[in-house]
Amino acid sequence: MKITRRNFALACAAVPYALRASGGIRISYFDKFGKPTGALTVNKIVKTEEQWRDQLTSAQFEVTRRKGTERAFTGKYAKTKDAGVYQCVCCFTPLFHSSTKYDSGTGWPSFSAPIAPENVSTSADHDLGVERNEVHCSRCDGHLGHVFEDGPPPTGLRYCMNSASLNFVPSAN
Repeated sequence: MKITRRNFALACAAVPYALRASGGIRISYFDKFGKPTGALTVNKIVKTEEQWRDQLTSAQFEVTRRKGTERAFTGKYAKTKDAGVYQCVCCFTPLFHSSTKYDSGTGWPSFSAPIAPENVSTSADHDLGVERNEVHCSRCDGHLGHVFEDGPPPTGLRYCMNSASLNFVPSAN
């Protein structure tokens, strides 16, 4: 599905006002080349489980809404080297630019930094009995993966993401 500005606006408008969380959040937007196009204060996107199931594939739903993890080396973006922008599969918020993607050897798409710090959020995750930092989309709270402190310079961070949580928009169309 091609995401146009019109389709994005229509998708956002389709979320009933009563389902949106109160208060706005600031999200930075970028074109497919990673060039900033501006920042907006927007409402968080909140949908029912049924609405998310209707919108997402079963794999996307399991990862983004149930905090699942795809098996290493199976995700469609694990080896992608094309230039472009990675968006949230749930709400199309820009998350990562391909210039920060690198091969971490883990089998998951890995990035050294988000495209804009305000577009992602983190929280403590103790699900496996060890503390990890879970990464979410700031706009819809979709689970993306985890961030670790073993990445390359200059950030030293490894944003280890699930392909099922991402939508890739290539620069060369």
